[in-house]
Amino acid sequence: MHPSLQIILWEMNAIKSAETTALEVKNIPDATQNVRIDGHVNTLASLLLSQLANSDRQEEAEPVKETQNMPRDAGSLTVDKENAAMISWLLNRALNLDKRTETDCMSVEENNMACKIRRFIIINGNQRWISASSEQEYAEKLAALFQSPDPEADSGKHNFKSYAENWFELYSKPNIASVTGSTYRRQLTRYLIPAFGNKNIEDITTDDIQRMFNGMSGAKTTKDKARVVLNMILDAAVDDGYLIRNPAKSKRISISGRPSKCTECYSVEQMNYIYRHIDQVRNTTDRMYIALQSLHPLRLEEVLGLQWQDIDFEQQALHICRAVTHPDRNRPEIKEPKTAASKRTIGLSSAALAYLTDRGKPTDFVLGGAKPLSYMQVRQMCARVQADMGFDEKITPIRFRTTVLTDIYANTRDIKLAQAAAGHTTAAMTLKHYVKNRDSVIRSASVIDQAYALNS
Repeated sequence: MHPSLQIILWEMNAIKSAETTALEVKNIPDATQNVRIDGHVNTLASLLLSQLANSDRQEEAEPVKETQNMPRDAGSLTVDKENAAMISWLLNRALNLDKRTETDCMSVEENNMACKIRRFIIINGNQRWISASSEQEYAEKLAALFQSPDPEADSGKHNFKSYAENWFELYSKPNIASVTGSTYRRQLTRYLIPAFGNKNIEDITTDDIQRMFNGMSGAKTTKDKARVVLNMILDAAVDDGYLIRNPAKSKRISISGRPSKCTECYSVEQMNYIYRHIDQVRNTTDRMYIALQSLHPLRLEEVLGLQWQDIDFEQQALHICRAVTHPDRNRPEIKEPKTAASKRTIGLSSAALAYLTDRGKPTDFVLGGAKPLSYMQVRQMCARVQADMGFDEKITPIRFRTTVLTDIYANTRDIKLAQAAAGHTTAAMTLKHYVKNRDSVIRSASVIDQAYALNS
């Protein structure tokens, strides 16, 4: 079969089978236009265009029959008006790859990831993902896959990279939050595919997995994230009957690494300093941000998601209804709060009320207006606040949440109140990760003395 025709047929297969990466076909030539073609494909293209021109007069699509001039292995194709236009356009594109403009054919992911192509195909029943930086590179990879022998077909085994990519795109990514998807993708790209990409699923052993963890540096939590993703992939392989058991669940596997750094509270003195110097922050939006973030137990994404309609000035309440995250480290994404418990109403600090000025439309974001702030805008804002205040440490959003929750509990000893303010599903989460002890351990001695009346 002519190489260009092979490319067209695979492209058609990709268009019809890949729902999440379906091509957005643009600039399809009209039936009356000439399509630049050569060689044996000329007859096929002529027949296709003829079929297209006559399709309005036909009640049903008819097959394109073979002729003497057609290549013997071209076979017959069922062509209707839509398919003929698409195939004709694909033919022109396949024969003029170097002359094509970027906008002629773009996948959904290309629109989001400029110059990146990622498409799903099936070769001999095996699922594959092809990644490329240009249409030319994509075509070359596609042709190479089609022409090269398939070792998986011969061995009956399944390549880890292909299997993991399919698992992520089909089962994982569509069903998780964008931020979580970015985390999973990072584990695949940085650790799992480099370690097992050239192996078959069936050949991965517990020893291989332990070697990967031994070679990883960094915090133990990073290795734990990689293990979570690997476990899900290998569990899927067990479900598919490719593995009898999951080697990543062996009790022999040992994961070590430096402990993660705990989030520290700002001191009471630092919090007092921040409050006394809010007026020195020059930008109005910056002032509103630091008042909302430093005086309430809110996640950064919840502060960024606040709209003016979420603030009840009469009842002095904040309704947490949405969140704004940055999965790709810049472009903001509006989503539901992290959990069901995160959708809550909390009190609005009287001290913060005075700084909530320049109100916009009800659906405007308090920080950003018509559109929420980007990741870079948030970083720049925190740097400006620190500089305007003359603060001695970085303005770190997560530290404010930890600090406020710590002081709510320290002053009330009511963990359920702190849990509700935090929007946590369990009190254990609040105690373990957010409530810190401000008292010195030396004070424990005086508590014991008092409890046993030793000083009386």
